[in-house]
Amino acid sequence: MPGKVIIRKLLKKAELEKLIEIQRVVWKHPDLDLTPVHQFSISNFMGGLVLGALVDGEVAGFVYSFPAIFQGKFCHHSHLLAVLPQYQGYGLGKKLKWAQRREVLKLGLDLITWTYDPLQTRNANLNFHTLGVISRTYLPDFYGETPALKLGPGIPTDRLLVEWPIKSERVEKKTRGEKEEFFNLDSWPRALEGSTAPDGSYRPGKPRLKIKEPIFLAETARDVRALQATPEIIAAWQSALRQVFTHYFRQGYAIVDFIFGEKCYYVLKKIPTSNHLL
Repeated sequence: MPGKVIIRKLLKKAELEKLIEIQRVVWKHPDLDLTPVHQFSISNFMGGLVLGALVDGEVAGFVYSFPAIFQGKFCHHSHLLAVLPQYQGYGLGKKLKWAQRREVLKLGLDLITWTYDPLQTRNANLNFHTLGVISRTYLPDFYGETPALKLGPGIPTDRLLVEWPIKSERVEKKTRGEKEEFFNLDSWPRALEGSTAPDGSYRPGKPRLKIKEPIFLAETARDVRALQATPEIIAAWQSALRQVFTHYFRQGYAIVDFIFGEKCYYVLKKIPTSNHLL
């Protein structure tokens, strides 16, 4: 890391103003889609959190969440997480999320939620494998016709809503860096697998929707950014994952982990029908 890192609340107007430029640089969003300073200010005043990662005193990234209610339960909803490109790869995103967890625990809450695009595999790996979230809620085209949030022309803004049970034993183990034991991946069935098409592209096969085993895998495209020139392939992966997730969520499964490698897989597991979080 090129400098000393401090994670703390951002309360001053001058610091909050820096978050506007960070949003522009990281996401290339037009001004219409930027979260404004006044939103951060009132959130700070009304129980929200704006945490910054400062490197040698300069704001290099931030995470923003606000009080919310999910399925009748008070929680915090994490809406933005951004790290400037020159500081990415140093674990600032993880530091911000763990700091967010500590602050939300101080508020007496035990759940943080957020949404993300299921085709963003690095986000999936952070969310599920590093932090220990689960997901059992699929939101098709959730943000609608917002070009800045689309993966390509004509591609819906599908999202997974994740639940981070920050007091759970599993998440406590994650804070200590304890690794979870994997079974033999070759023994797990696949609800979705990719294959190489005649044109050389790697595309999803037909979803398998009759799996009964307690744990199974669903493959996803490894790097959606590499597919920007072929939005039809992105759309094919999105459609296949949408079928798998919406079907199996209704059957009582949840996504509980993510495997990032030469091939990338979501791990789905049958969970109790109650509001139990792993």
